[in-house]
Amino acid sequence: MKDRIFESKENYLETILILHNRNGDVRSVDIAAEMEFSKPSVSVAMKNLREEGCITVDKNGYITLTESGREIAERVYERHLLFTSWLISLGVSEEIAAEDACRIEHCLSAESFAAIKKYVLNNGKG
Repeated sequence: MKDRIFESKENYLETILILHNRNGDVRSVDIAAEMEFSKPSVSVAMKNLREEGCITVDKNGYITLTESGREIAERVYERHLLFTSWLISLGVSEEIAAEDACRIEHCLSAESFAAIKKYVLNNGKG
């Protein structure tokens, strides 16, 4: 169960980063629309992320990643991009590659990711 909670947290933080990069401002309704979750579910998640020090929410409801939240989001997003492009290069469709990357990005150790990243960036030459 703890792994699922951590994965959910990472997905929310990654979504906030993506929306911020795309639109600038991020609100709970934007996250709900992007993730296709209910507004109450997102509201609970934002409360938890705020209490954990991963985000701040201003008086107008705009969400900003804290330094620790941004670090997590950027790490997960880097993994997502690398795995997606790698799977596409192997012949996997873009849609399936993105879905699979989303699953893979949460479960690898930093050591394994670094090794895969090195391998992929060196065009399979290790």
